[in-house]
Amino acid sequence: MSTLSPHQALSQFIKVRSSLDPNETSVFWWTGTIYAQLPHQPYQKLFQFEGFNIGRCETIEGGYRMITREAAFYKDPKTGQILDRWTNPFTQETVDVVHVWNDPVNQTMVATGGPRGPFSIPITDLGGDDRCMWMDVTLAYPTPLSRAQYPDYVQNELYVGAELFQFFYRQSEVDNPALASVPCQNSCTRIASWVPFMKMADRAGGLVYQCRGGRVAGGYAALSAEVRAYVEQHQPKYASAPAEWVQPNETSWTYMKKVLEGKAA
Repeated sequence: MSTLSPHQALSQFIKVRSSLDPNETSVFWWTGTIYAQLPHQPYQKLFQFEGFNIGRCETIEGGYRMITREAAFYKDPKTGQILDRWTNPFTQETVDVVHVWNDPVNQTMVATGGPRGPFSIPITDLGGDDRCMWMDVTLAYPTPLSRAQYPDYVQNELYVGAELFQFFYRQSEVDNPALASVPCQNSCTRIASWVPFMKMADRAGGLVYQCRGGRVAGGYAALSAEVRAYVEQHQPKYASAPAEWVQPNETSWTYMKKVLEGKAA
């Protein structure tokens, strides 16, 4: 476990996850698989999944704020092609796929004086120079889509989920004062409700995402041609980091509400 001071821990986390240089754009990419989990049934592979987060980090009093946006795409589980339409195997209904277009995805972090107390993050020594920072984020909050208004799209009035992150890096690179950011690989497991576009209503069960990826040394230009073409056709702003801090953050649920209200970009 980490014995760093709050300021040291926060600085190291920023070097791993973003950059201490506010002019440096960081791109994190991931790929993986999404499984359906229904009570008393085997897990069923529904999608391949690929996405990226693009952003930068600014210094604020006592800490930093990460200013990012992220896009991710539901793909055919066999061919890997990005889907526009999908036939739900549980309802047999063919639906429009609503991909992840979350802008912004921002976060403020201060070393001390924040609402959660002094900043800390667990670090596991993997031997030699290898380390893993990790964070288990458990979530429970009222869904922006109410069942009263959108009964076909919402499972429950309370969104309950977990996002379990791991960041792998080399300690000698983090300790190097000449580096504002360091190479990093990461993994993320997400346990979540059905996403709204599936139209699963209040059926029991949910989704498990299992992904891995890391910092893209070549930035946005190094993402796959398929992803870049889809972004540039549908939401070209995701090719660059946001210029300004704005709130509130976007989620798949708030974005779907905009889609249903005809307000999505």
